[in-house]
Amino acid sequence: MTRASLVLGLAVLAGGVPAGPAPLQKDMFVKVYTPDGRTLTAELALTPEARSRGLMFREKLLPGQGMLFVFEKEGLYSFWMKNTLLPLDVLWLDGGRRVVHIESNAPPCPADPCPSYSPSRPALYVLELAAGGARLFDLKLFDRLEFKLPPGSGRSP
Repeated sequence: MTRASLVLGLAVLAGGVPAGPAPLQKDMFVKVYTPDGRTLTAELALTPEARSRGLMFREKLLPGQGMLFVFEKEGLYSFWMKNTLLPLDVLWLDGGRRVVHIESNAPPCPADPCPSYSPSRPALYVLELAAGGARLFDLKLFDRLEFKLPPGSGRSP
């Protein structure tokens, strides 16, 4: 037995390493409130790795669910649908949490080259919803979304 496998075995026995998929932490999700007061639940993508992975390989995304990408500073962040199995609505939000660009029904991309989608204005956040989600929640340009990021997320609430 190698030292690494011994350490890993002890960590599993001590409950330090999950045997299956990583458990979800409550602070990995945030409630997003629309201008008319409806609520969406968004998984947070705070790190470069999480933002890079995004919703790749997900087979289902229910209405009212999405992913909120949080960046360190405003910029023109491009997104593509490589390895994404579902069509998505992609909404870019500025630092004031106002929608500055919407890409509706971006289709999955099964093979390279994949098109990329970019905002027309700088954004600090990007919200991905199942295709039709922007229409379902009546979201449009310049709407302001409300959400409170958890402590330690690198952003103020």
